[in-house]
Amino acid sequence: MNIRKVDIAAAFAMFAETFSPKIVADLNGQQIKLVRAEGDKVPWHTHEKEDEMFLVLEGVLNVMWAEGRTELNPLEFVVIPKGVAHRVVPEGHVKLLLFEPATTEHTGNVRSEITKDKLDRLT
Repeated sequence: MNIRKVDIAAAFAMFAETFSPKIVADLNGQQIKLVRAEGDKVPWHTHEKEDEMFLVLEGVLNVMWAEGRTELNPLEFVVIPKGVAHRVVPEGHVKLLLFEPATTEHTGNVRSEITKDKLDRLT
């Protein structure tokens, strides 16, 4: 049995790269990930089988989909339903917590310069 506390600030201190989600925990087939975001690099993409949640810890994140957009401030989140094309654009440097199924592909159905085939796990 592996029960451990996760110090989010300490976990973020372990990496500096942006758009490279780091797995910090598993929960019932879901993964909890931390990611730094900066710059307009995320392409429009879709996750056909999974919903995607973005929780802003620091900074401001703009989340866009065909029918709308929202601005997320610290301690706000949004869930993008499966099948909905979306993209995110951070304002400056943003720290995010993602909670999604382990099968979720980093940039959904699109390959781009930020696509990761295998995510690092922080321990």
